[in-house]
Amino acid sequence: MGSAMKLQERVILPRTAWKLADIFILCLLFALLSCRVASLGDGGAGAASVAALVCEAWFTFVWILNMNIKWNPVRFHTYPENLSQRMDELPAVDMLVTTADPELEPPLMTVNTVLSLLAVDYPDVDKLACYVSDDGCSPATCYALREAAWFARLWVPFCKRHDVRVRAPIIYFASRLEPELAGDTFSDEWTFIKSEYDKLVSRIESADEGSLLRHDDAGEFTEFMEAERTDHPAIVKVLWDNSKSSRTGEAFPHLVYVSSEKSRKHHHHYKAGAMNVLARVSAVMTNAPIILNVDCDMFVNNSQVVLHAMCLLLGFDDETCSGFVQVPQRFYGKLKDDPFGNQMEVLREKLLGGLSGLQGIFYLGTGCFHRRKIIYGVAPSSFAAVKHEREGSLSYEDLRTKFGASVELVESTRNIYSREIPPKPMVNISSCIQVAKQVSSCNYETGTHWGQEIGWSYGSMAEDILTGQRIHSAGWKSTLLDTNPPAFLGCAPTGGPASLTQYKRWATGVLEILLGQNCPIIATIFKRLQFRQCLAYLVFYVWSMRAPFELCYALLGPFCLFRNHSFLLKTSNHGFSIQLALFLSYNIYNFLEYMECGLSSRTWWNNMRMQRIISISSWFVAFLSVVLKAIGLSKIVFEVKSKDKSTSDGDPSTHENTLGWFTFDSSPVFIPMTSLAILNIVTIAIGVWHHATFWMTTGNHDCQNIGEFVYCGLMILYFWPFIKGLVGRGRYGIPWSVKLKAWVIVVDFLQLCRGD
Repeated sequence: MGSAMKLQERVILPRTAWKLADIFILCLLFALLSCRVASLGDGGAGAASVAALVCEAWFTFVWILNMNIKWNPVRFHTYPENLSQRMDELPAVDMLVTTADPELEPPLMTVNTVLSLLAVDYPDVDKLACYVSDDGCSPATCYALREAAWFARLWVPFCKRHDVRVRAPIIYFASRLEPELAGDTFSDEWTFIKSEYDKLVSRIESADEGSLLRHDDAGEFTEFMEAERTDHPAIVKVLWDNSKSSRTGEAFPHLVYVSSEKSRKHHHHYKAGAMNVLARVSAVMTNAPIILNVDCDMFVNNSQVVLHAMCLLLGFDDETCSGFVQVPQRFYGKLKDDPFGNQMEVLREKLLGGLSGLQGIFYLGTGCFHRRKIIYGVAPSSFAAVKHEREGSLSYEDLRTKFGASVELVESTRNIYSREIPPKPMVNISSCIQVAKQVSSCNYETGTHWGQEIGWSYGSMAEDILTGQRIHSAGWKSTLLDTNPPAFLGCAPTGGPASLTQYKRWATGVLEILLGQNCPIIATIFKRLQFRQCLAYLVFYVWSMRAPFELCYALLGPFCLFRNHSFLLKTSNHGFSIQLALFLSYNIYNFLEYMECGLSSRTWWNNMRMQRIISISSWFVAFLSVVLKAIGLSKIVFEVKSKDKSTSDGDPSTHENTLGWFTFDSSPVFIPMTSLAILNIVTIAIGVWHHATFWMTTGNHDCQNIGEFVYCGLMILYFWPFIKGLVGRGRYGIPWSVKLKAWVIVVDFLQLCRGD
């Protein structure tokens, strides 16, 4: 293939100045450590100084891990226009969507995601199918998707005729994005489609599960009658069979609703279990060699996203270089200046590009195109084994042991193993419903390799990153797809509880991986995970382990003020200049990163503040959860984060002046930060009293703890949302139960500080 027809291009991004800054800060960190050790040798071996040395050594280790990721950033450019010469090679794609709770993840949100997927640009819609997993087993979700299938007959042709860019109607109509060639005919059609969408929204939002079941004259929801969320049979419904399009001319992909069987006697493994069910159902129905999975709140923002992904999946001479293609997460309806630090823009720009220069970006759980064969556990080195499988060396019994008892699933697996591009998916998927229910049963995986060597991995709440690590450990690489406009846009959590709960879940999951049998260090030694990729995984896996060090360092200031000690190097010590230079250099470095990404100084401050809050609240609670689970005193519960229904839902309680304000509840994640906020206020007051008394009795106006006063003042600025929460009301105030627990912790800490 000539260079003019290339599908992708790997571009190395220059980073010389940033590398020099990385090295400079690393040298300052080592210099500070040497000063700490020297001061200990000179008799300054107080508890605070030793603790500071240990914490600063940990911070140095974390800095080295981050340097490793950022060192060699690359970017991939894609050229979908060049696919015109390779249309016959384009594989089929199964698009998998997961939703778990109709209350926290409203059906209207899922509907918009599905409609945007059904309307993507692809030369042959017969090669596309959309499967939706409903872990909530909600007739309201099924009803909403059925109505969406009806509306798609109008929406998809409208998008294709007028080249609509944003194909989630809730965003399209809210922003009034109209094509350049807008005439009277278009205006009439736009008005008609908008009217039909408004009717769709009204039907979905007015539907409730009780009324749907009571007025089910057609028997469409009979299977939901006796169903409970945690105990019900498998439900599979073909809401749109694309074979109808040949008769009606309304061509858009298959749409299938799936709610896997649940039983209180069987663990369903949350999202990982739902993804494995979707993988099996899609295998026995359409069996596309490429799988795209998205969360229910992640709609298509670039209609050519599938074509861009194909440029990376087909554009390498060695497919090992693109085992999966990951799209970075971006968000719509973003709050100004990122007050909750969850838009992750700098992380996306700096770390994900750096990962692309290693073995590849992590699997992020949504917006990812997988080769089905790698989900089935095929490693690059086993391609030779595939040839033997074609000759029959891999027996039916071997496949049945791995994949389960379904004959149809085993045959579909042979098809994926034996040919690079399988034939066009079957026409009549409705004939496969009973088989699909069989592979959706709660005991189907018993005695198989699902969740271990095959499918999405079990054993961690962070099933996505664990699955990606398993793929990298097999020798595959991954690629980052970052298009303009962004391929997908999702919903970032707003408010304190949703943001901190999300970070707690992530931190809990990755620490489970680090401390378990799937530790990346083991994968580097015994498998094909590259060493630098292992270090990259550790950056995220040590999130929870960072919490004790962050908390300890945050406590040093209050401890020293209360005890009239010092952990910061004195101005008389030559290490003071190193300490000051490090503080300034690190903050300037971070500030310039935000400026380079086009963000505001307020965004930088909010993210710096949230980094302290998250590490001492979410990550610390995650650390305790894993420790308590390890010693058998607790178990970890999967928590679904709530999603906003829209960016402009008309809720009068959501006032513009309160957007970005922290909201609180009685969750344990708020206790550490509330305690620290109170502790810093109390110890500053005590420190001022001690020094005032000392000045009045001795006449000596020297302040021995000026550094600690500044340190605690900075902590108060970091924790300002919690200071406001102490006096706030309603959901903007910290509950009294949390305040009381925090005061008990503060009093106990001060009592400990009094002892020698």
